[in-house]
Amino acid sequence: MLRRNTRLRREYLYRKSLEGKEREYYEKKRKIREALEEGKPIPTELRNEEAALRQEIDLEDEYTAVPRTHIDDEYANASEKDPKILLTTSRNPSAPLTQFVKELKFVFPNSTRMNRGGQVISEIIESCRAREFTDVILVHEHRGEPDGLIVCHLPFGPTAYFGLLNVVTRHDIKDKKAIGTMSEAYPHLILDKFSTKLGQRTANILKHLFPVPKPDSKRIITFANRTDYISFRHHVYEKHGGPKSIELKEVGPRFELRLYQIKLGTVDQSEAQNEWVMRPYVNTAKKRNVLGD
Repeated sequence: MLRRNTRLRREYLYRKSLEGKEREYYEKKRKIREALEEGKPIPTELRNEEAALRQEIDLEDEYTAVPRTHIDDEYANASEKDPKILLTTSRNPSAPLTQFVKELKFVFPNSTRMNRGGQVISEIIESCRAREFTDVILVHEHRGEPDGLIVCHLPFGPTAYFGLLNVVTRHDIKDKKAIGTMSEAYPHLILDKFSTKLGQRTANILKHLFPVPKPDSKRIITFANRTDYISFRHHVYEKHGGPKSIELKEVGPRFELRLYQIKLGTVDQSEAQNEWVMRPYVNTAKKRNVLGD
């Protein structure tokens, strides 16, 4: 198993190392394609490679014309089977954190909650790989308040680090009468205002934590981005007669997520390359919304 994981990791890193060459090759073909379409002469620096590149262009289709990257490979087979998630915490979790993780178990279908105990992260990740888990979610706290969520995709990443804010558990929602029953049906997802490239990347990480729902599912989970704060809400709805008589009930929990890092590797790999890191102290940080408008 260790040899197999080492080999797969080496293949993954090799594919990643080819990206720069593939991007350069794609740009050469794009320049030739544009010159042919506009009736302009082929750029001088590409004339020696023109014949081979034109042959490649003639053989391309909609799928092969776009350069593929390791980011595409990470979730290439995600739709073939339902996600399988391990939920765990930091060591010695407090009662509020334990309660919050119990509620997250119902939020994410096909998830398993595990008491962390004395296990180290590398052992957890290796064990999950062996049991074909697709993701590991770790929840952290500060003085009894959940304050961090790590989503690690297996077998090779990526790993997204989120800050947790304004956590309200199901039992802490004030209007008890408005709380709906906790459904275990696969939920429909609403991903709102993830318009930038980083926003689409974040939405891709979040949506692959959930399996494809049935059309008649009455459970809805919302990730709504507002100024880079992602609001999580969990609802069920009921129809009473006509299409306009729909009753929406919040199930809980509710919280806000703030993305601050994405790593191209698993959570146990300290040497993994950073894909993106939040820089809150640069001059333009307050003027930009990195996830979407």
